[in-house]
Amino acid sequence: MTPLIDGPTKLSPARIRLALFALALGGFGIGSTEFVAMGLLPNIAHDLLPQLYAVSPSDANAQAGWVISAYALGVVVGAPTIAAFAARWPRKKLLLWLLVAFTVGTLASAVAPTFPLVMLARFVSALPHGAYFGIASLVAASLMGPGKRGRGVAFVLSGLTIANVIGVPTITWIGQHSGWRIAYLVVAAIFALTFAAVAFLVPWQAGDAKATVRNELKAFTRLQVWLALLIGAVGFGGFFAVYTYIAPIATTITGLPEGTVPLVLVLAGLGMTVGNVLGGRAADHSVRASMLIFFGILLVGLAALWLTASTVAGLLISVFVVSGACSALSPTIQTRLMDVARDSQSIAAALNHSALNIANAAGAFFGGLTIAAGLGYLSPVVVGGALALGGVAIALISFGVDRSRARRGFVTGSVRAQRPEAVSVD
Repeated sequence: MTPLIDGPTKLSPARIRLALFALALGGFGIGSTEFVAMGLLPNIAHDLLPQLYAVSPSDANAQAGWVISAYALGVVVGAPTIAAFAARWPRKKLLLWLLVAFTVGTLASAVAPTFPLVMLARFVSALPHGAYFGIASLVAASLMGPGKRGRGVAFVLSGLTIANVIGVPTITWIGQHSGWRIAYLVVAAIFALTFAAVAFLVPWQAGDAKATVRNELKAFTRLQVWLALLIGAVGFGGFFAVYTYIAPIATTITGLPEGTVPLVLVLAGLGMTVGNVLGGRAADHSVRASMLIFFGILLVGLAALWLTASTVAGLLISVFVVSGACSALSPTIQTRLMDVARDSQSIAAALNHSALNIANAAGAFFGGLTIAAGLGYLSPVVVGGALALGGVAIALISFGVDRSRARRGFVTGSVRAQRPEAVSVD
């Protein structure tokens, strides 16, 4: 019988590490399936939209970007829905079912014969995305025990970061040489491997017996939760407007050969890794200051990309800066959500992924519109700058609400003591 995490059987450090590895492997698969389409966008467009591609490759690439938007919308729908309705499920059981959904959805993406069916498969395969990260983080926190919960959560998310450094570039290279469908078959195999790893290595853990749909959905009644979600949904779009079309930017604007696109993605992944570490540490000092600082760096990076994308050095440096700044914003926005969500922590974790994937969908969509309008492959950079400025504006509004309510006595002393920028916002 698989031991309970909270039961009498004490897990060895080696067993805990193996369980954390299994959970992180799922994050690796999710990062791969979410971002591999960016590097293979021209390949997908050429295969699924051949007539349009023959007439206008830019229009075909723009329309192919809808595949990315479909995945992002699937996360938006699935994350809060599964988090709210499955909170009482035994966590290991829920993780296994989520991995089954990932595997089946990714297989369907690889074999679907038409563009609309591929879009539908990407939407379905994205539904478990946010719930997996939320439940896996709770399991990891329990495995690590008191005082080490943050490390457990970070270990799960490290799979996503490593995917951007190793998984996405490698699978992109495979897709360019063997076909984009083979790339998705590789991702499906990663999810199948994760299912086996979780089944054998992760101990059983009960769900939250006290959780109710009503309690979880209380998060939606709080103004500051909505503002925090909007910061991510709008501001993060500044990154995805660029990252979605990084392959045609590198090959068409910079003039790099297609084979170098995976290397550009590696650099973006390294920027995300560095940004994630810096953002987490900065958020511990001040959520407000770190959010505004990293939004500022994101805007500088986007401006640099606009001005220097025609040069190899300009492209690489700008991509690193933009990716790093955006990744640094992720833990900052997550911390902000946790501060304002109060007792709806589970759905708050899932909603963060919904917000970021709204940004993914919006960035890909609006960037594609400008390309389709004939404004060129650098036009999404301008879209990205506008979305990033929107994120800054919403953040300033949110912080202004904090100050206004604090002056009116709506902030309790206990909340202030916990975190200066954490406020009660009903």
